[in-house]
Amino acid sequence: MSSPSIAIVGAGLGGLVLARVLQTHGIPSTVYELDAAVDARDQGGSLDMHEESGQLALREAGLYEEFRRLTHPQGEAMRVLDKAGTVFIDHEPEDGEGGRPEIDRTALRDLLIASLDPGRIVWGHKVTAVRPLGGGRHELTFAGGGSTSADLLVGADGTWSKVRSLLSDAQPEYCGISYLELRLSDVKERHPDSAALVGPGVMFALSDNKAMMGHGGDHLHLAASLRVPRDWAVSGGVDWSDTPAARDALLEEFTDWSTELTDLIRNCDDPIIPRLIYALPTGHSWARTPGVTLLGDAAHVMSPYAGEGANLAMLDATELALAIAEHGDDVETALTRYEAAMFPRSAAAAEKSAQGLDLCFAADAPRGIVAFFAEAGAPEEH
Repeated sequence: MSSPSIAIVGAGLGGLVLARVLQTHGIPSTVYELDAAVDARDQGGSLDMHEESGQLALREAGLYEEFRRLTHPQGEAMRVLDKAGTVFIDHEPEDGEGGRPEIDRTALRDLLIASLDPGRIVWGHKVTAVRPLGGGRHELTFAGGGSTSADLLVGADGTWSKVRSLLSDAQPEYCGISYLELRLSDVKERHPDSAALVGPGVMFALSDNKAMMGHGGDHLHLAASLRVPRDWAVSGGVDWSDTPAARDALLEEFTDWSTELTDLIRNCDDPIIPRLIYALPTGHSWARTPGVTLLGDAAHVMSPYAGEGANLAMLDATELALAIAEHGDDVETALTRYEAAMFPRSAAAAEKSAQGLDLCFAADAPRGIVAFFAEAGAPEEH
């Protein structure tokens, strides 16, 4: 029998890993992506790849050695501070220590895209509707009126997934945290003090239900985060597209933080972008529905405070691809096997993420997260 036609919605890391691992097993698929081109928007900062998930996925994809060449030296370093700039943890692994190498999200995505056969990704195809056709087949309708159908539909389309509606009525809920996305370019030349403050790896500066977090390197990718109502970014009268006004408004929220930390706001590039943190209910699952499933944020979006999102998406994609390869045209057996493992794994990760949020935005932060890291083996500053 011929292989089932497979449509993947979303060219994020999960959708791309799924297409790549399927391709290594000789199984064709088509990825439909709403962006018009590979460079249509910024892909964000740095990611740490976990050995048991992200790295496993890259090994199955046949891309591990190329990935290692793109990782950051010293990217696993970590600093934890409070609002006064007091350093609680300053940990920089020695060469060869640590199992979670860092890579720019854009570089990782580009690596995956380049590994796919020409035409595997169809750019500029925003899904506006999905509907069952019977017998496990589904139809996708795109902005502009075109459509296609597939024997297997995989929603890798993120937090506000269109495909999820075929399986679940659950909607992501606001986690109580909003953040402003900040970037400082060429920091070693332009802002060496800020480069030294953040360090080469990840920085957590935490106090009073507020945080500045992000990754170091040649460019700093940061988030200035606050525990605020969901409408905070739109109810305060701030025009966030006016970067000087946005800087002033954000500095008002961090008036009692040290100058070295507020300089990260004061000197940031244009623009400052407001974001909200959403999560699906912990333990989100659905009844087995013929011909369709979800992976990554579409299945289990959670807060980022356990560092699991990208890694889970890549592991989901790998396990789904391997199940499809093993079971051939028996799509339902493949999906049943995949979901049986994915549901409990994602529930455990979502619980960890919720706990991480509470530690980062606790009244006594950063003490709780310092204790957490100490228990995990990261030494305190002396």
